[in-house]
Amino acid sequence: MLVGVIFAFARARPAGLLKISPTDLLWGVGCGLLLRIVQGWFSSPSAFPSTGYPGSSVPVEWWILTFVPATAAPLVEEFFFRALILVCVYQILRRAVGPLAAAATALLASAGLFVIVHALFADLSLAESSLLMVVGAVCSALVLLTGRIWSAVIAHLVFNLAFLVLSIAGTVFS
Repeated sequence: MLVGVIFAFARARPAGLLKISPTDLLWGVGCGLLLRIVQGWFSSPSAFPSTGYPGSSVPVEWWILTFVPATAAPLVEEFFFRALILVCVYQILRRAVGPLAAAATALLASAGLFVIVHALFADLSLAESSLLMVVGAVCSALVLLTGRIWSAVIAHLVFNLAFLVLSIAGTVFS
């Protein structure tokens, strides 16, 4: 994914995509927390998730195998799915079908590919796939509406970090 992003950015990138605004932080945190709340409403009723380790200690292996990827992946994934796929599909279709149809198609393509790639690495239920589609759609909408990537990166990061915090709380307080 990173190779594709680097190649595409070496050739060209939309003006303003990498700019950051204080509103990006606000939109990112708000949407990330809202997505996690929505996920909690639609998941099976149970206690907090847990790390799978009994007691209050979380081993170093968990931090390396779970925390590091969950915090690094949003940056790579958002640059691939939103800055590359979303922007390319939008730019290709914009003149032919108009900006609204191009945006809708790009949003669905980017979010759909986001789900497919996650399904390649994990056995996803329909609920999990649907949630990932919503996460992808919200992050795509943030990029389309702001013209910047950072609100999507922050939303994805907050979404992942909220799960990790809940998992640690579920481990410590179980």
